[in-house]
Amino acid sequence: MARIHYLQGDATCPQVKGPKVIAHVCNDRGGWGKGFVVAVSRRWPEPEAAYRQWHRDRAGNDFRLGAAQLVQVTPDTWVANMIGQHGTRSSRSTGPPIRYDALRRCLHTLASHASGDVSP
Repeated sequence: MARIHYLQGDATCPQVKGPKVIAHVCNDRGGWGKGFVVAVSRRWPEPEAAYRQWHRDRAGNDFRLGAAQLVQVTPDTWVANMIGQHGTRSSRSTGPPIRYDALRRCLHTLASHASGDVSP
């Protein structure tokens, strides 16, 4: 099994050569504005705009838990908007909003894109 190599720094500035994917978890309610997405939006407007459009047009597309959207932000960098969270955490919540089965499906889709089996 491969070892994990941890790097510290700004996740919106990957420090490796070649193609890169910045994957993050989004909610299924169309909300964007807290957590890591703030840093993503500060760096690139495209991932937020694509997510909001994807949510707006959800009646006619695949926007749902377990879906992933890849947005190219530079010639060699993509942001993966992964719908792996049901709603958002609130004071009335009884558990975390993350849905691990949905996240697993997102990661399988992302792996297919990264291996070249499916185009973004």
